[in-house]
This record gives sequence, structure tokens and C-alpha cells, in this order.
Amino acid sequence: MNHPTYGQDPYRPAAALPEPAGPPRTRPPCDPVAVALGNASMLAIGHLLLGLRWPAAFALAGTGGLLALTASTAETWCEILLLLWWAANIAHGWFLARGRAEHGVRRGQRAGALAVTVAVLLTAVLLRVDAHGIEDRVSEARGSGDCGTAVAAQGEVWFGHRLAGAPVVEPGDAVVEACRRLERAASALADAGRNGDTEDLERGFRILTDVLGEPGNERTVGTVLDAFLDGLPTEDSCDTADIAGWLRDREPTRDVLDRSAGTAARTEPAALAGCGDDLMAEDAWQQARARYRQLLDEYPDHARTDEARRGMRKATLAIELDEVRSLVGTTSDARSGYCDAPAKYSGAPPYRKGPHRALFLGDTEYTGRLPRHWRTDDPAKAALVVCASAAEQGAAVETCHYENKKSAYLPHEVTFHKVKIPLKVYELRTGKRVDPRQVQISGGSCPRILHYEYYGTYDYGPGNQLVSTAGSDVRDAFRPVLRR
Repeated sequence: MNHPTYGQDPYRPAAALPEPAGPPRTRPPCDPVAVALGNASMLAIGHLLLGLRWPAAFALAGTGGLLALTASTAETWCEILLLLWWAANIAHGWFLARGRAEHGVRRGQRAGALAVTVAVLLTAVLLRVDAHGIEDRVSEARGSGDCGTAVAAQGEVWFGHRLAGAPVVEPGDAVVEACRRLERAASALADAGRNGDTEDLERGFRILTDVLGEPGNERTVGTVLDAFLDGLPTEDSCDTADIAGWLRDREPTRDVLDRSAGTAARTEPAALAGCGDDLMAEDAWQQARARYRQLLDEYPDHARTDEARRGMRKATLAIELDEVRSLVGTTSDARSGYCDAPAKYSGAPPYRKGPHRALFLGDTEYTGRLPRHWRTDDPAKAALVVCASAAEQGAAVETCHYENKKSAYLPHEVTFHKVKIPLKVYELRTGKRVDPRQVQISGGSCPRILHYEYYGTYDYGPGNQLVSTAGSDVRDAFRPVLRR
């Protein structure tokens, strides 16, 4: 019988005895070859076979970071760094597995790791080979100047191609970017062709020049340029003339863009002539004459120079006639409008021997009595412009004695004068003034009864009078003016 020891509570239960410790935890068996093959897949399978979860996570993170860096930079040194990382993971797994006492051959692990690694590496190889094929098609399309095919081929590139061969597909991205810029250039050139805006033309050529500065883009730039040049001439002759003039004045750059100079020489003469004709139809004579003059200045030996000379003369006549009509329209008397600042109209009938029609301006009291076939209101049909001032007293013809019916004590002596009309006569063809400077119209004098009115309190008599004129008198006076 056991008795409690001194100081022990006899009523307290005895403490439970500790359980015996279990067998020590053993690491999973591993095969160094399997571990190395697993890490060769770049999926950290070897570390997982060793039961090393944190190293496996670190290996995966490093692989992912390097793949992302390679895909984003497309630099060869990144691929070399990735290759070194791949070899380091293989070696690390091998040495870790070899350092364990429980390692051995595990055929199942080897087969599984080999299958995964082969699948990963084969996929990478196939993607890289496909990337090379895509880039070959991109290069071939760019070499033939076909941007559409190049862009379509590069569009087949996806994320897998960039992971497996970023440096391979990266040049294709540059081709696509160049083609997109060429598309903007083609759009600007098309706008210039539609509206003749040289700012659009300059913008398009600036883009072409920039793209041409990058190696390998000669054919694609040439394709865009040829498409634009083949569209010349446009439907609008003036737009074509503006475009051709810009191309002619463009500084040579000794490259494919200099082909535009030949197109300018081919299209500009006809465009200038056509533009002049169109402007003439719109009564824009100043602009039309400038286009004809430009054709004569730039292409003096061209077959259309005779046409340009005729057009230029026609425009000049229209400008002169328009100026004459404007001056005539502002003429109110013999000191204004055309009478004050005469202008020539080279298309007017020549002023030579024989009768001529005239445009009469100023005071028309007497000139309005001339025959209609002597006068014209159309400056284009007049050989002379006659500016008539108000009638004045000319040479004295006869003095007569008149008695006042109201008072026999107020007799009047009245002198009758010819009608003198000061004139400014201009030869319309030259705008120069010619004689005579005046005409005097004869007529009847000393009528039996002279009627007159007076105002105020005293009657001072009628004063000197002008002769009374008939239509024949007016014609006789003006006939020498209209006949040379």
C-alpha cells in the first residue's frame, strides 16, 4: 500500500503521464534528375518535389518577372538573363536534391517532370518558330510596299509570341507604327487632292519624310506617294495647279519623294490653263490672268502657251472693260468718274477715218438729241467717250431790239449767241484725250416775239440769249466730233 508523501494533498488526483513522442517527420523522397527536369520547365516543379514551397514561389515570381521584362523591352539581354535564370534553377534543384540522404531514382517523378518540361519547351520553340514566320511575312510585305498585308500579318502576334520571342516580333511593331503614320500621310494627301489645300499637302509630305528617315520604309513610302500622284490631275483644275505648283517648288531631297517633280511638270501646264478658263467663266479676271501669266513664265516652250496668251489677252480686256464700266457708272458730270480719270479699253473699236459711235456722259441736254445710231450705252461698242459740260454762250450771232409791252420806255437790246458746249473727248481704245475741246451749235436768232420771265420788282430784260437749235443743228455741230 502506497502512502502519500509529506505535504501532498491526499485528495488531489495524480498528474497524467506524458504521451510518448511519435516517429520523426520524414522528407518526401526525391530524385535529383526529376528535380532538375522539373525546374527546367520554369514552373518550379523541382522545388515542389522537394517540398520547398517558398523557394518554389520565389522561383516562379522570378521567372514571371523576367518573362514580363523580356516581353515589354524585347531586348536580347533580357533573354540571356532569362536563360541564365533557367540554368540556375536547374542547378539549384539538382544540388538541393543531391544534398539529401533520401534521394534516389524515382522513375515516375522523372517521367512526369520530363513530360511537363518537354511540353513547355516545345510550346516555346513552336511559338518562336511561328513568330519568325510572321515576321518574315511582315518583312516581305513591307519590301513590296504593301502596308495592309504587313499590318494583317503582325496582327497574328499574341501574348504567347511575345513571351517566347519578343525580340523577334518587336520589329513588326515598328512596321505597324510606320504604316499607321503612312495612313495618316495618305489621308492628308487625299484631303489636299480634294480641296487643294497646300497645308494638308505639306503635312502629308512631312510625315512621308519622317517615315522615310527610318531604314526599310522606301517601298511603303513610295506606294503612298504613287497613289497620291496617280490621282493627279484632280477634277478641279485650280486645285491641281496649286498642288503642282507646291510640288514644283519643293526642295529636292534626293530620295523617292523627288518623283513628285516629274508629276508636277506633267500636270501643271494643263492645270494652269484649265484654271484660267474656269476663273474666266466665273468673271474672276484678275486671278485668271495670273494663272495664264504663270503658265507663260514657268513653261514658255509648252504647247499650250498660245492658248495661255489668248486667255491672258481675253482676261486683260475683261479687266479693262470692267474698270471702264465702273468709272462710267460713277460719272455724274464732266468732272467726275470716267471724265475725271479716263481708262483704256484695248478691245474698243479703233479710232480711225470715218464715223464712230460714242458713249456720251455728263450733260445730255443736247447730246441726247443726237441720232441713236451715233450713241451707245455699252462701253464695249464705243470708239469715243464724250464728256459734255453744261451749255454756255458761244460766239455772238445777232443783236436785236425788243420793246417791252408793259412799258414803251423799257426797250431791250438782246444779243443771241451760239450754244457752246465744252467737251472732253477720249479715244476709248487708248484712254487718251483727243480734239475738239468744244462745239458751238448754230441756230435761229431774233424771233419776232421773245418771251421771258423776270423775278423781283424791276424788269431788267431777258439778257443775252442762246440761239434756238434744231436737231439738224445739233447733228452738224457734233458730226466733226464723231468723224475723224
